[in-house]
Formats: sequence, structure tokens, C-alpha cells
Amino acid sequence: MLPSKLFSKTAKLFLALLLVSCLLLSGCGQQAESGADDADVSKPPLVLADVSWDSIKVHNRIAGFIIEHGYGYPEPKYIFGDTLPMLQGLAKGDVDIYLEIWADNIKEAWEEVLAEGSVKNLGPNLPDGPQGWWVPTYMIEGDPERGIEAMTPDLKTVQDLPKYWELFKDPEAPTKGRFHNSPPGWICTSINEVKMKTYGLEDTYNVFSTGSDAALVTSMVTAYEKGEPWFGYYWEPTWVMGKLDMTMLEEPPYDEAVWNDENNRGCAYPPAQVLVGINSGLEEKAPELIEFLDNYQTTLAQNNDFLAYMDDYEGDNSEEAAAIYFFETYPEVWKSWLPEDIVAKVENALNEVE
Repeated sequence: MLPSKLFSKTAKLFLALLLVSCLLLSGCGQQAESGADDADVSKPPLVLADVSWDSIKVHNRIAGFIIEHGYGYPEPKYIFGDTLPMLQGLAKGDVDIYLEIWADNIKEAWEEVLAEGSVKNLGPNLPDGPQGWWVPTYMIEGDPERGIEAMTPDLKTVQDLPKYWELFKDPEAPTKGRFHNSPPGWICTSINEVKMKTYGLEDTYNVFSTGSDAALVTSMVTAYEKGEPWFGYYWEPTWVMGKLDMTMLEEPPYDEAVWNDENNRGCAYPPAQVLVGINSGLEEKAPELIEFLDNYQTTLAQNNDFLAYMDDYEGDNSEEAAAIYFFETYPEVWKSWLPEDIVAKVENALNEVE
């Protein structure tokens, strides 16, 4: 017979081992039942480039929602950084997906990483990112609902501007009209100044420095809300173009030789390439995503629309809210990117969003 104290210790040890064995068996049973979940967890978390402008942040949340809920990957990581550091991160593999590369703005660096094979171009996200000189559409067509008659019915091109200068009168120098230029330090600001000279508009217009993007937008919106004339530089996609009906004036067609002459610039801005880029390793890391990302494409109107929604949204996480708005407003667009089984999974996840 064992001493009582020794028996007590032995019994406790036996019971502890029995409990551990039961737990292990239970765990094995759960693992067998949830093998699909374990397979999903085994997928790597992906990194998306969250650069400083709003549209790419919304695109990241749209793609991120699909990647997570449609393809079963962990919630993506959205890494913030400037344009070139994010491109360098894409080339090194620190970033997996860069959904809105304005290739013409970083042409040399973009072509370099493409040539070395570290990144791949999956084609356009947007058909173009136009920039140029704009006026409110009501100036040309009128706006009966607001009681505004057409002020410049024949204003179509930059060559038509001299005869309308008085409508755009500069309050600080009323002998000329006012052109609202982009902020100091932007490349387009000096380009616009050269354009004014090339088009012979210096005799009838002053180039007004708005000082900041916010000031430029404020000048446009203030004039628009009052139904007054406004003339200046802007671009798409932006929330303000999603809210206001603006018309871009025609310039001579883009000509590379003219454009590259820094003393001329007398043609339209070149069409912008707005591309989807991936690290080349993503083809092995997440091969099932390549077709989806290759299909990913939106329009200017859609971008302007969700950016306007984002600007109006008063809660937190406006990027996520704008992404959900996109899913709800443009189902025929995002469904065209995906196989039917993935569409069903995304729809189920959207139904659970409050």
C-alpha cells in the first residue's frame, strides 16, 4: 500500500494528465471541423499603399474589403507614406498593392522599377486624370432651376477667353480678368503661367495665386454657390468636381514637342496614366488575387461621386463609409471584377455591415 501523501500526489498527477489529454483530443476535433478557417488564417496579411490623397484611400478600402471577405485573407494593412517611398516599398516587397499610381508624375522612378521587374503594371484604375482650365457650366449653358442665364454661350476654348474678360474681372486689378492658379510650388502653377503667355492672355487676364488648395477650392465653391463667374485651374477626380458642374475649356490637342518646350506649353495637359501596380511577388504570394486586381477599374464620375459622399460624411472612418457607398451604388461595377462565388461572399459580408 502506498503512503497516503504519495497516493494523493500520484492521483493528482494522473488527473492532470487525463485533463490535458482530453483538451488535446478536443482541440484535434475542433481543428478537423474548422480546417477551412485554418487555411484562411494561413494566408498572409497584405499591405496596401495609403498615400496622402482621398481617392486612393477609398480604393484601398474597396479592394481590402474584397480581399478580406471575398478571398478570406486577414484584414489588410494600410501603410501611409509619400508617393516615392511607397513606390520604393512596392519594389522591395514591403508593399504588396498600390492601387492608384500616377505614373506620369513619377515617370523615371516608375519606369525604372518596371524595367528591373520588381513591380508589375496591371493596367488603369482610371481612364485618365484630367487637369486644365475650368469655368462653371452654368456660365455657358445657364441654370434655369437657379434662375441663371448663360453668360458666355460661345465660350468653348481658351481662344474665346479675351472677349469675356470683364465677366471675370479681378477685384484687385479691375482692368483685367482673374485666373485662379494652383498654389505656389506646384509644377502645374508655373506651367499655367507659361500657358497664359503662349495663349496671349496676359493683356486681358491676371494670374492670381490662391496660396493653397483649400483657398483655390473655396474661391470656386463660393462663386458657384452665388452663381457668379469663376475661371481657374483644377483637376479630377476630386470631391469638388463631384459636387459642382464644371466645364473644362478646350486647348489645342496635346503635342509632346510643344509640351516639352518649357517656354511654350501651348497645348492640353498630357493624359494621365492612373495605374494599378503590384509587387511582382504577389503572383506567388496571393495568385488568386491577380485576376481581380487586373479587372479593377473605375471611372472619373464614380470617383468624383464617392469623394463627394466622403466629403459630406460626418462620422468617423470616412474612407470605409465611402467604400461601402461604392459597393451599394455601383454593384454592377465591382461584381464585374470577380467570379460569382467571390461575389456571393462579398454580398454576405455587406449584408452584415450596419
